[in-house]
Amino acid sequence: MANVSVYNIEGNQIGEMELSDAVFGVEVNEHLLHMAVVNHLAAKRQGTQSAKTRSEVSGGGKKPWRQKGTGHARQGSTRAPQWTGGGVVFAPKPRDYSFKLNKKERRAALKSALSSKVAENKIIVLDAFNMEEVKTKKFKAVMDALKVSKALVVVDNNNNVVLSARNIPEVKTASTSTINVYDILKYDTLVVTQDAVATIQEVYA
Repeated sequence: MANVSVYNIEGNQIGEMELSDAVFGVEVNEHLLHMAVVNHLAAKRQGTQSAKTRSEVSGGGKKPWRQKGTGHARQGSTRAPQWTGGGVVFAPKPRDYSFKLNKKERRAALKSALSSKVAENKIIVLDAFNMEEVKTKKFKAVMDALKVSKALVVVDNNNNVVLSARNIPEVKTASTSTINVYDILKYDTLVVTQDAVATIQEVYA
């Protein structure tokens, strides 16, 4: 089992904690990480783009000129794709870009992401992260004490922490039920409380 230092919100080391190898010590599977990131981004796509084909564009029912004798190329409709205002060839239509990643793959990818942070020594465990009031300045002071800037902060049942972090662009908060591979990899440092670590290990071990 890997041992990591435990800090308080003042940035002082106050002990150590053992992490389960079943969650934080697995072999990193880069293919699964890639698939999980692509899956996450695909699910976020709106897929609302739309254009009209020539059968959907109004007008164009009359042949613009007779078939022969004008010197022009023959044309059957002013709504053909080569005309201004005509339909679009292979027009894009609303679609769902998401695809399924099965449960085992999702769990394995998340474990790989967590293990990569441990291997790179980019995980900070806090004994607790409680804020009695919503105060961005106090939250920023904690991040400065821990010497982190771009971080994913995982806490449970503390709405004040979530609200205090909203105006800091380089920080995102998440709970143990909403963490995902994309956010873990996107942010340089993973800051997680002891209670959150225990919950993650209980769910994913």
